[in-house]
Amino acid sequence: MSATLQKLSVSNLQAGYGDVQVLWDVSLEVSAGELVCIIGSNGAGKTTFFNLLTGYYPPEEGRIFYRGEDITRLTPQQRVARGLMRTFQLTAAFDNLSVVDNLVLSYFRAHEKPTMLHLLFNTCRAQRNKPKVVETLETFDLADKRDRLVKNLSLGEKRRLEIAMAVLAEPKVLLLDEPLAGLSESEIQSVLNVLRQRVGRQTILIVEHKISHVQEFLQRLTVMHDGRVIADGPCEETLRHPEVRRSYWQIETPAEAGGATAS
Repeated sequence: MSATLQKLSVSNLQAGYGDVQVLWDVSLEVSAGELVCIIGSNGAGKTTFFNLLTGYYPPEEGRIFYRGEDITRLTPQQRVARGLMRTFQLTAAFDNLSVVDNLVLSYFRAHEKPTMLHLLFNTCRAQRNKPKVVETLETFDLADKRDRLVKNLSLGEKRRLEIAMAVLAEPKVLLLDEPLAGLSESEIQSVLNVLRQRVGRQTILIVEHKISHVQEFLQRLTVMHDGRVIADGPCEETLRHPEVRRSYWQIETPAEAGGATAS
């Protein structure tokens, strides 16, 4: 399949709530295997943009294409079936099940497509030591908590479990909305180590305020402000872009040429 057909692309998206316009003419392309971070101040439109990508809200104008298919009007479930997944679409953990059983459920819901009844009564016990599940427990530093009920986890531990469940499901495109929020420094490093390993293997879009944590391995940075993409390009160049300095950092500087593109 050509590189063009493997892209996720949006063109001229507009969306609002009542009389309040939230997105204005947003266009963006993400190539297969790219890791792209989206930043912007509160109210910039980042979450609304994710909601449109995953089908939770329809755009007023514009279109969304994935792997050559127009998915603008597809349901969230239809997009998940095509490999486009936001963490909470498959990672809402069951509080009264153990960590390992939640991972087993996530893996088999994504790869085996059994009924939930079959999952709950037949799959978990037999598959708790499946290599991919054990590897994920170790990767996310959850091995010593494998038998703990989710309701007894800390916020940071539960966040790590939900991200682990999403990675284990291996969607083609993974959307992470502030994955580091609420995590301790050691937990942040655990998640970052996994993201580093996914670079080039999976298309990942991240909304994240802690840009300093992720900029070392980002391939692209997109900055939104007042519902528009104001800059998009390599991380350091985009952060230096005059419009980003003015609107995002609120630094008044003379206009200067930047390597990133502005909308």
